Amino acid sequence: MISTAAFVKQNGRYLMPGAILMFLSCFGQTFFIGTFAADIRAHFDLTHGAWGAIYMLGTGTSALVMLWAGTLADRIRVRILGPLTLVLLALACMSMSQLSSVWLLPFVILALRLTGQGMLTHTAGVAMARWFAASRGRALAFATMGFMCAEAIMPITAVSLKSQFHWQWTWLAAGTLCLIMAPLVFLLLRQEREPQILAKAEKTLGMEGRNWTRWEAVRQPVFLSAIPAMMAFPAFSTVFFFQQAYFAEIKGWTHISLVAVFPLGTLSFGVFTIIYGWLIDRLGAARLMPFYLLPLVAAFTIHAWAPSVSWVAVGVVLMGMAGGGMATLPASVWSEFFGTQHLGAIKATVAAFGVLGSALGPGLSGWMIDQGIAYQSQLQGFAICFAIASAVMIVPFARARRLTAT
Repeated sequence: MISTAAFVKQNGRYLMPGAILMFLSCFGQTFFIGTFAADIRAHFDLTHGAWGAIYMLGTGTSALVMLWAGTLADRIRVRILGPLTLVLLALACMSMSQLSSVWLLPFVILALRLTGQGMLTHTAGVAMARWFAASRGRALAFATMGFMCAEAIMPITAVSLKSQFHWQWTWLAAGTLCLIMAPLVFLLLRQEREPQILAKAEKTLGMEGRNWTRWEAVRQPVFLSAIPAMMAFPAFSTVFFFQQAYFAEIKGWTHISLVAVFPLGTLSFGVFTIIYGWLIDRLGAARLMPFYLLPLVAAFTIHAWAPSVSWVAVGVVLMGMAGGGMATLPASVWSEFFGTQHLGAIKATVAAFGVLGSALGPGLSGWMIDQGIAYQSQLQGFAICFAIASAVMIVPFARARRLTAT
């Protein structure tokens, strides 16, 4: 196996588009959109509940659309689908920059979430999993570095721009950046790694030595056992960041002291993305998948009872550790079990569950707060959910590994 440095040097023109798509997906991610929450609520005179409902509606609808849109990764070349999605994301960003009617806001949220959180991350993940076999883990890890960089710098950049210009101008700049990067992705992939004439022959086979269709895959116990994990991670991690101001308030901390520890999570996320990429190439994703949620059990338990921000910092680092697994393991494990011929359709179904989770989490948490359920109790409950989601994967994944080996 070649060194990581040599791998990146030899395959940079194929790895870079994945990182670019992951980076630009930030414009449809909660950590970026959330920085404009106060501005959006003030602009449209929305309550916290109304804004949360709109966000849940747009995100939930995008999950349903992903069931169809995600299959495009099996039918359209990445050099076309990637730039096309960037253009659509640019239009969504520019629509936000010009939006004046609250009735159009759910449609803009839908467009941002579908193209950004949904299709860009999906397309990049499918491309890395399909183009690389022996080095699939490292390829996925490299692409995820784009997301990590965006998570580290884009919220701060957005806040800085808002202090100098009207908040909607920031969305105009985001759309412009997407338009600039679209032709670059196309040029980098003018000669794709997987030539069309060899595409069928180069498909990686899954369990039982064959490629599985989406509807065959979703009926398998190994797929069904992973759904709780695929929903729990985005649902409850989104809740943690969505409720950050409220969390600081009930703990008696300043908001700025809480967010000051978030970069530690980004650093941990980056480190463990690389570690998981290395482990996948040596051990296989299937061996690791049932256990990557365990750090979240500890993290949310710590958040629930943390007496100081220093303890939250430990929890955030553990969240980043699990995030590295989430960024690399699922895309790789589905190709191991089900092959790559229908990987786009299969991964689209997984992505839809993840997007649905990220829609339901904030709504569920807000409803429980209104019902008088303490947020600390919610966090402890989320930790238990992670433990259950991890446990239910152990036996099905062990059985699927044996089928893959035969």
